[in-house]
Amino acid sequence: MDFRKYLSDFIDSKSADFTHISDEIWGFAEPRFQEYKSSAIQQEYMKKEGFSVKADLAGEETAFIAEYGSGAPIIAFLGEFDSLSGLSQEADVDKHTPVTPGGEGHGCGHQLLGAAALAATVALKKLMEEKNLTGTIRYYGCPAEENAGGKGYLVRDGFFDDCDLALTWHPGTVNKVTGSGSLANFRVFFDFHGTSSHAAGAPHLGRSALDAVELMNVGVNYMREHMISDARVHYAVINTGGTAPNVVQSYAQVLYAIRAPKVILVKELYERVCDIAKGAALMTQTKVEIRQVAAYSDYIGNNAIAEKLDINLDYFLPQDYTKEELEYAKKFRNVITDLDKANIKPFAENLVGKQNAKNIVDEPIYNFRAAYNPVARSGGSTDVGDVSWVVPTGQFSAATWAVGTAGHSWQAVAQGKSSVAHKGMLLAAKVLACTGYEYLTDISLIKEAKDTWLEMLDGETYPNPLPPDLKPGQW
Repeated sequence: MDFRKYLSDFIDSKSADFTHISDEIWGFAEPRFQEYKSSAIQQEYMKKEGFSVKADLAGEETAFIAEYGSGAPIIAFLGEFDSLSGLSQEADVDKHTPVTPGGEGHGCGHQLLGAAALAATVALKKLMEEKNLTGTIRYYGCPAEENAGGKGYLVRDGFFDDCDLALTWHPGTVNKVTGSGSLANFRVFFDFHGTSSHAAGAPHLGRSALDAVELMNVGVNYMREHMISDARVHYAVINTGGTAPNVVQSYAQVLYAIRAPKVILVKELYERVCDIAKGAALMTQTKVEIRQVAAYSDYIGNNAIAEKLDINLDYFLPQDYTKEELEYAKKFRNVITDLDKANIKPFAENLVGKQNAKNIVDEPIYNFRAAYNPVARSGGSTDVGDVSWVVPTGQFSAATWAVGTAGHSWQAVAQGKSSVAHKGMLLAAKVLACTGYEYLTDISLIKEAKDTWLEMLDGETYPNPLPPDLKPGQW
């Protein structure tokens, strides 16, 4: 039996189920830790497909694990399904047209991400039954990837301790296996408490929390010159203390994202930022409360798993896009921002080299596999990184959007229910299922992946960046 053809045919036969789940989650558009409908539709489907389901894990009501089989090896498929604030957008419309102004939208494609991982798990279960295979497969429904790092709580509380391998993917504009290099990331609130007074009548009696926030931000800006170039520090003032300029603000709040290539480097920057906040409080005679609310570890790639993912991507590429789908992608390529348009050429050159980039720079969809770069540096962060520190992990991207489409944009949301997006999602499902099958049926591959993982760790152990008493929360 050709396992690739079997799994591919099965996924195609149930594609209506998987696209329906994806489109429903797109419509739910639920933010971190509030993905109740998105989680429920997947749990119900997995129960119907014969999986045992455990839910409400690690303090995350919307987290769940759907499991089939018994014994080793244990293969994990990771799914996500949370949306982003401010990205509400009508489907297939090539101008900014929010469904709900200021509402949520799936600008990172997590409706596709979760549905494909679910589909892969269902397909592999069918083949396990057909061939009477031993081993365990799990679909991890992982909430709150955006801004809260939901997988970190699952890792901290031991839900991956017995896994042998983890596989996942991400929607995007290119078919490519992910190398090591995502940025570790802490999210931290700094709440300043001062003393209110009349800003004109008795300013000497007031102590401004807003002054403290501003001084902290100035201090951090000066710190930027004295940190490594790959580090990133961003902030958003969440609460300015009111709208009346004649009142000294007694409370103000700022949220920081602190990133660096390794968790240990983020911890060092975090301590420096905390010292600056304390200094701002001293200068203004206010008090500061520091609350770390999320942490992401850097992603540890795996060359052995990457090789298998590459082979399976090659098997299913190129896609059979129709003329209408190519025109659809061209339409959305034309409405991306000027900055994104300007980035297409250097992006293409980075993928295939300067000479070859001339052949692809005008394409509406990238319909090929880009070469694997084991140390590709990403400017973003992902909680898949936390999983990769405790389990050998493979990850790839699949083309679901027109070339040049930026993640976290209304253009990505608009394309999220298209046949182009669905084809990328089903491609990802097939690659995940086939790769999972190979590891499920060949224990030597598991050993190779683990040996590669240990080599990549080079003696380091999981830094567990979450405070031990921190609970998942909506903030």
